[in-house]
Order: sequence, then C-alpha cells, then structure tokens
Amino acid sequence: MTIENVQHTVDQWINTIGIRYYNELTNTAILMEEVGEVARLMARLYGEQSFKTPELAATAKEDLADEMADVLFVLVCLANQTGVNLTEALQKNLDKKTRRDAARHAGNEKLK
Repeated sequence: MTIENVQHTVDQWINTIGIRYYNELTNTAILMEEVGEVARLMARLYGEQSFKTPELAATAKEDLADEMADVLFVLVCLANQTGVNLTEALQKNLDKKTRRDAARHAGNEKLK
C-alpha cells in the first residue's frame, strides 16, 4: 500500500464508517494521546519501566503495533484535513535530511 493509498483509504473510512472527521484540534489532541500510548509501551518494552502484571507484558509487542497504527491513522487524518500530500511531504523531508545530514552522520564516531 502506498502512502497515497493510505490517505485515500483513511478518507474513505472516515467518510463512511467514521461519518466525518473530528476537527483538526481534536485530532491533534488524539494524536498526542496515541503518541503517549506508544511512549508508555516503549518505556516498558525497551526502557527501565516494568509492566504492572505479567499478563500486560504478554501482548505488549502486539499492542505496540496497534498503537503505532493508531498514530499513523490520526496523522493521516490530519494530513487529509489540512491538504497535506504525505508522499510529497515525506520525499521533500528526506531530500532535506539527505542534504543536511549526509556528512554529519558519516562523520559521527558515535554511529560507528
């Protein structure tokens, strides 16, 4: 699935199943909430925090994938609402990073 397909698929879902988009501010708040859920799982899976019960740890990897998908979904909603073509935006961002960071990362001893 291309990013363009993702944007179209989310738009179709919102306009049929979801009825309509939440406003941009509501979706921004939802995005922050979803990013927080990813952060909570990352802190427990890869950081020093532990799960409250072993049962919560058992499905954590699946939960992480689901939470990441939630982040992507809401980000795509915001892009659709604000007229951002994510394919073009990502390509421009990668071009910028390539120009800016190629020599910097290649010369970074910490990355070797």
